[in-house]
Amino acid sequence: MRLIFTNKHNIRMTQSPQKVSKGFTKAFWVSNTVELFERMAYYAVFIVLTIYLSTILGFNDFEASMISGLFSGGLYLLPIFTGAYADKIGFRKSMIVAFSLLSVGYLGLGILPTLLEAAGLVEYGKVTRFTGLPDSDSRWMIVPVLFVIMVGGSFIKSIISASVAKETTEATRARGYSIFYMMVNIGAFTGKTVIDPLRNVIGDQAYIYINYFSAAMTIMALLSVILLYKSTHTAGEGKSMREIGQGFLRIVTNWRLLILILIVTGFWMVQQQLYATMPKYVIRMAGETAKPGWIANVNPFVVVCCVSFVTRLMAKRSAITSMNIGMFLIPFSALLMACGNLLGNDVISGMSNITLMMIAGIVIQALAECFISPRYLEYFSLQAPKGEEGMYLGFSHLHSFLSSIFGFGIAGVLLTKYCPDPVLFETREAWEAASANAHYIWYYFAAIGLISALALLVFAKITASIDKKKKGTV
Repeated sequence: MRLIFTNKHNIRMTQSPQKVSKGFTKAFWVSNTVELFERMAYYAVFIVLTIYLSTILGFNDFEASMISGLFSGGLYLLPIFTGAYADKIGFRKSMIVAFSLLSVGYLGLGILPTLLEAAGLVEYGKVTRFTGLPDSDSRWMIVPVLFVIMVGGSFIKSIISASVAKETTEATRARGYSIFYMMVNIGAFTGKTVIDPLRNVIGDQAYIYINYFSAAMTIMALLSVILLYKSTHTAGEGKSMREIGQGFLRIVTNWRLLILILIVTGFWMVQQQLYATMPKYVIRMAGETAKPGWIANVNPFVVVCCVSFVTRLMAKRSAITSMNIGMFLIPFSALLMACGNLLGNDVISGMSNITLMMIAGIVIQALAECFISPRYLEYFSLQAPKGEEGMYLGFSHLHSFLSSIFGFGIAGVLLTKYCPDPVLFETREAWEAASANAHYIWYYFAAIGLISALALLVFAKITASIDKKKKGTV
């Protein structure tokens, strides 16, 4: 069963996938390939961004969390505007702009520490030695560098998902987004595998050199677009700013989308802790030998293995039903993460309980993502009027703006309160006493996940009732 209706703005809505066709266009596969490169670049850097800010530039936990949160938030807020602009100038031009900016930005992250070292503010090696950087305004040079990456990345958020929408039909949309999401997670998995081996070899300097890897990936993506990307579909070139403004007004007054975004924000606030809390948490609680990059990789590994199966499993179910299942898994994932600090002796010899239960929680979190994310994108894409795919898919990422701001902000406060930096304490015993209740962090996020799951359940029942009444009046 599927529900389709046309509202006064001629927006077509559907909540169930259609029949799967056999093939996709060349532009579809090029879009997914450059998404793979971009995700490799992004996650290689983002998995350790808070550590980079603290270890390389000397920011404290709260400062590092807020900078990371604002960066991630802006990355997901700007697609509302860059997506509309991409609809105007076309996807190919937008991709070239995006990957050019990303390449410059990642190179900047690698070069900036070299400039600070040359200024005598810091010495980099296996261990970073500050000689004035934490008290210098020079470290704030990171802000314009991150802004360049933020703008470039914001184009990608709307362009690639909108390109998938244009290169598929209603019949192939669900499968197309399943493939897209698989490529996203292959990229995420691959990018995160680089940092831990590099850190083992060169220590703190790994947080600098990883940026050159990311720059290489985005340069490869740029060349791929220039040489290979050519779509038979236009992206709405020639639209006036008034038409763009009218489209923007339509989307920001769509109450369903706004409420759904707010609800799904709760899921992503928990998901953001893979980057906001987990890296510092496991290194502090499980020891310096912990490998947060590999732990975080459990998420994309499970998604790659399971997303196609979950999509087929839920093929006859509505998008909202699939998302509901995922939302109720999220509180359990956070509770499992909390258990690592509650267990006694190590359950598995040679593996800290902190690591073990973090992995268990991330597995559940990844399964939730399989149920939620592809169908969420499908839901949005099928509501986008022709020529406004970029704007709508850009707007769909607003939840990540909200979850980044609040998720990273809360993480900074909770880390400071329950799992502070050991270097702030004179003895190991003093730090252990201060971090005895570190697992409380995950209780907060379990509560956020549960509230969001209940809210989506109410949303589904109310919208289903409204649609039923509308159908009866037609």
